[in-house]
Amino acid sequence: METIVATATAVPPYQMTREATKQAMQQAFRLDARRMAAVLSIFDNAQVERRYSVFPIEYMLHPRSLSRTNGEYQEHAIALARQVAQDCLAQAGVQPAEVDFLISVSCTGYIIPSLDAYLVGDMGFRPDVRRLPITELGCVGGAMALSRARELVRAFPGATALVIAVELPTLTLQLNDYSPANLISCALFGDGAAAALVTSRDMPGAQILGTTAYFFPDSLGAMGFDLRDNGFHMVLSRDVPDLIRGEIGQIVTTFLAQHGLTLEQLTAFLLHPGGKKILNDLERCLGIAGDKTAPSWEVLRDYGNLSSATLLFVLREWLTNRRPGAGAYGLMAGFGPGLSAELLLLRFT
Repeated sequence: METIVATATAVPPYQMTREATKQAMQQAFRLDARRMAAVLSIFDNAQVERRYSVFPIEYMLHPRSLSRTNGEYQEHAIALARQVAQDCLAQAGVQPAEVDFLISVSCTGYIIPSLDAYLVGDMGFRPDVRRLPITELGCVGGAMALSRARELVRAFPGATALVIAVELPTLTLQLNDYSPANLISCALFGDGAAAALVTSRDMPGAQILGTTAYFFPDSLGAMGFDLRDNGFHMVLSRDVPDLIRGEIGQIVTTFLAQHGLTLEQLTAFLLHPGGKKILNDLERCLGIAGDKTAPSWEVLRDYGNLSSATLLFVLREWLTNRRPGAGAYGLMAGFGPGLSAELLLLRFT
């Protein structure tokens, strides 16, 4: 059985508290008192107490060119990717040369050769390691990478796949963009990286019993990035929660029924903490709350939304601090641009 046997997470050194970020917002954006009060209330209601950044807040308030911010992305993304890859492999007792598939995930910068290529020779991966860079999937990228890792390991028995997700959304801050999407993103997104090792070896962890994907009809403009001369501009429709709420119940129950399960039989819900409203809506639609979703709320509080890496942060919390008993079932659910969803059914061992 294809199993997630180790995870690792890392954040850059600069912490952004809610209050410090609110003060920076007032310096950076020239809004009238009424609109500024409305924006600051978003921070107070987002349930994000702190996030992390590759730079101090003061540095980010100075305009930089796209080429400069992309250079900053490359430098820091590679360093964080190396850190979580080394940590994840060490926890599993696996050497880089034993990894057959290397999957990298990122959407907040641009780099060719892809992120994973910078790790091959540096860390000692085999020259014939199969590489799969995944971009442009946003917040759902981490979940989709785990699904692809499972399929690759399933196709090659005995194989091992390493997933690495690195996101630096603070580098996409646009100081002259007063759109609701950009202002809301300032309250939600933080930098970080995560890794997960998937193998068919007989090791304890979280078995991946099945996966499914869903593309929400007529939702192309609901979420994403608009690349302009000065960088990435956030696209985020207020319709996203409604789109998810209208479909998610049927998507989940159908998926579970294919495996002979119901919602009541699940112990852990690894839900993408894209924001307070989305988490609340998911809990109501699926009839769950309390300890079954607590790690998602804790990641939102302590790290914010780390795009594709977020669900791997949630996964690590379940595997290290809240591990259910052997045989317990869990559901991972990620959402991203498209609008798209990726579900994974897990069984803890």
